[in-house]
Amino acid sequence: MSDSAATAIAVGPASRVRLHDLTWRPDGEEWIVGRRETRTFVAVPEAGIRVIRLLERGLSVEESQERLLAETGEEVDVADFVRDLIALGFVAEAEGRSPATDPVRPASLAGLRPEHVRFLLNPWLPLLPAALILAALIAFVRHPELMPTYHDLLWSDRGSIVILSGAVVGWSIVLLHELAHLAVARAAGVPGRIGFGTRLQFLVVQTDISGIELAPRRHRLTAYLAGIAVNLGVAATAFLLLTVTAPGSAVRRLLAATVLWALLPLTFQLMMFMRTDVYFVLQDLTGCRDLYGDGRAYARHLTRRLLRREGPAADPSRPLPPAERRAVRVYSAVLVVGTALCLAGLAFYTAPADVRLVVHAVAHLRAAHTGADLADALLTLASLATIHVLWLTTRWRNRRSRRGS
Repeated sequence: MSDSAATAIAVGPASRVRLHDLTWRPDGEEWIVGRRETRTFVAVPEAGIRVIRLLERGLSVEESQERLLAETGEEVDVADFVRDLIALGFVAEAEGRSPATDPVRPASLAGLRPEHVRFLLNPWLPLLPAALILAALIAFVRHPELMPTYHDLLWSDRGSIVILSGAVVGWSIVLLHELAHLAVARAAGVPGRIGFGTRLQFLVVQTDISGIELAPRRHRLTAYLAGIAVNLGVAATAFLLLTVTAPGSAVRRLLAATVLWALLPLTFQLMMFMRTDVYFVLQDLTGCRDLYGDGRAYARHLTRRLLRREGPAADPSRPLPPAERRAVRVYSAVLVVGTALCLAGLAFYTAPADVRLVVHAVAHLRAAHTGADLADALLTLASLATIHVLWLTTRWRNRRSRRGS
């Protein structure tokens, strides 16, 4: 958001403002305050929360400043603070006018109310997936021969059938994964929005639950880990069903593939050098505000320092508290190494595999003798084209959105 919203309204000593519905929680020596509808939040000192409370009681800018000075002895420029609140979209009305703000993006599944899913925050609920996973582990110890291999994914000679079945089951699991994030966040009063995003070369479905930063830690961690719990639960259920199905049957082959379709995405979640579920858990446990952003800034600083373009004084991690600074510096190394390995995988494995699929599909297209051969080649090409077009359009849209914010 630009600063035009703040400068369009002159804020003076007699100004009174009406704030949007804001939520806040303590975070060390500061407070996290935000507006859940816009998923915008910011860290403010204790004086900032005191000013917000005074403004909510209807005091003017001057009255709030005088009251704060009398109560704490702190001299705060309340008018400037109000301008910052306007720029953040926290002010509903000032000087009888409504500041121009970015439109509120509608939440996904708006009809899902917090009371509908409040049970998801029950502290005993995680025992259910834990028991399911434990049962599957016991079954695996007793029947290790049932563990699926990559051969179970290639259950048909036709690539189109493999791709189509993988897309239907795999994307269904992805949807359940994201719905779990959304439902837990909604139970905590956070709107949430599901959409497409990109992580390096990956096209991902993601759920924006930024407002969960304002919830208690247990609720935050539950929201972050809900999707992983769904994947593990699906894999555990499919494996347990494997133990009671006939060997060699189509149902068993489908269940074996389902175990892999549920487990393989979890390898992506472990790539914490991107903003995955595990990354957000790590960020929360280390107490960092923006582990990814600070880690990337520190990595850039080290690069410029090696090139002798910056000195030690330019270190962006210096102002951070000691514990947070150590976490950021360690994470920056993980970020650089992980990103390099991921891009190397794209160059030496993923891209060549995609090219090979395209070449084979085109060859089959030219030599197609039946309608099934033609459909197989066309579906393979269409699937690959759809994924890459979606990646390009999603990345372009997100970059344009960030430039306009």
